[in-house]
Amino acid sequence: MRYPENIPPDQLARHASDDMLLFTALLAVLIGFILIWLGRKGKQTWMVAWSIGLIICSVGMGGWLLLDGI
Repeated sequence: MRYPENIPPDQLARHASDDMLLFTALLAVLIGFILIWLGRKGKQTWMVAWSIGLIICSVGMGGWLLLDGI
């Protein structure tokens, strides 16, 4: 399903805020650490690798949001 192309750009992000995105990044870091623990416990190397990637991306996005507000 495609979105209608006549939606104004200011309405596309009406309900998103930097605080909500920062919370999402912090939540993703927490989930990443939990998945690393589960991956090591279950000896699943792929889960550990993807979790480290999740943490790196989340820290990068959180840092970008914090530095963008300065």
